[in-house]
Amino acid sequence: MNTRIPRALCALITAAALTAACTPAPRENKIADPGTEVSGTVELWHFFTEREAAAIDAVVKDFEATHPKIQVTVKSGQDDSKVTQAIGAGNGPDIGLSYSTDIVGKFCSSGAWVDLTPYLARDKVDVLQLNPTTRQYTEYGGKRCAMPFLADAYGLFYNKDLFAKAGIAGPPKTLDELSEDAKKLTVRNPDGSLKRVGFLPLFDFYENAAAHLAPTVGAKWLTADGKSAIGADPAWKTLLTWQKSLVDWYGFDNLQKFRAGLGDEFSADNAFQKGQVAINIDAEYRLAFLKDQAPKLSYGVAPLPTSDAGRYGAGYVTGNIMGIAKNAKNPEAAWELIKYLTTNDTTIVKLANSLRNIPTTTASAADPALQVDPAFKTFMDIFANPNSSTTPPSASGPAYQETFQTFTNSWQAGKVANLDAGLAEADKQVNSVMTLGG
Repeated sequence: MNTRIPRALCALITAAALTAACTPAPRENKIADPGTEVSGTVELWHFFTEREAAAIDAVVKDFEATHPKIQVTVKSGQDDSKVTQAIGAGNGPDIGLSYSTDIVGKFCSSGAWVDLTPYLARDKVDVLQLNPTTRQYTEYGGKRCAMPFLADAYGLFYNKDLFAKAGIAGPPKTLDELSEDAKKLTVRNPDGSLKRVGFLPLFDFYENAAAHLAPTVGAKWLTADGKSAIGADPAWKTLLTWQKSLVDWYGFDNLQKFRAGLGDEFSADNAFQKGQVAINIDAEYRLAFLKDQAPKLSYGVAPLPTSDAGRYGAGYVTGNIMGIAKNAKNPEAAWELIKYLTTNDTTIVKLANSLRNIPTTTASAADPALQVDPAFKTFMDIFANPNSSTTPPSASGPAYQETFQTFTNSWQAGKVANLDAGLAEADKQVNSVMTLGG
């Protein structure tokens, strides 16, 4: 079974391990002079398993073939908590490959991952070749401590057969249309319990994180001075009011019982793949899982519905990131591998075709060798849309999202009597954890 971590849970998994990564003093990191021959062993830890891990192994072999004096040791299935704890203990890898862009602010500000700017300058790597959003989520406080390892864009997956049976012509483009379609597609048992759900609106289901839905209403997380914008931005109220209305139509307890019987997100028993959920939010990597685990499913993809037609086509953008640990034993070899995996266009295309993730450089995105079918192009377009956004980096890492997720869980369960007051209180709590984290 593949063990990608649901991005809706990334913040919760990562937060507890972040502090441990910031303890021992870093090794002295003097970069070599230009043209210095690099050799030795370098250790890479990543979170991929099975099919996806095999794709990493293939490009690592290509790297070793072109860099015969560097040997790479790869450890797969290492989630962020394992990596950060190992760095904190002083025995971590040279390179960490993370699924969470939310750690960048913490890692850059604490020095857990080293600043790559000197390497980029020495080797004359032009970061303007990278997509603007990926440049945003790989640096913090003037430090670029990470490089983007492919990207993810979030959109809508819908079951074409169920749409046809319900008489729905195409995917919803507005949140109101999503609610209407979800109700038409829902099937209840004689006792009123849920047999099939059109759309499962709980914020903690699969990829339904508040972060992934924020672009549907243009909601902002932080103000220009780094404070919480949640309470003052009316877009959050729009999103939460819409979401709670649909939760109430289903019944929170009904949704909880229904969800309890669903399979793991990254298994063949994924609820969308099994036809138990007709419309689902997910990223482009789901295309590869569908081909592998549900090849007979008739489905379509589309951008996320929005509250404002002017934003339709945009979505949430994130991705995987790579950095050199502060206690790396061979930082020069580590940089050579990172540079190869994140700036070599041929390598990026090979990875994108294998993992079905979005390439992050201008040249690789336009490369004729990139396999771009209509479904994948939908996500490429979302990725390139100027209204697409990501979660801003913070010195507290994912703490502000984790805090807000606690609030949204209470909200959808009906435990928040007054939304305005609740958002104002969430503002205070977010600012508090960000102050402590910073």
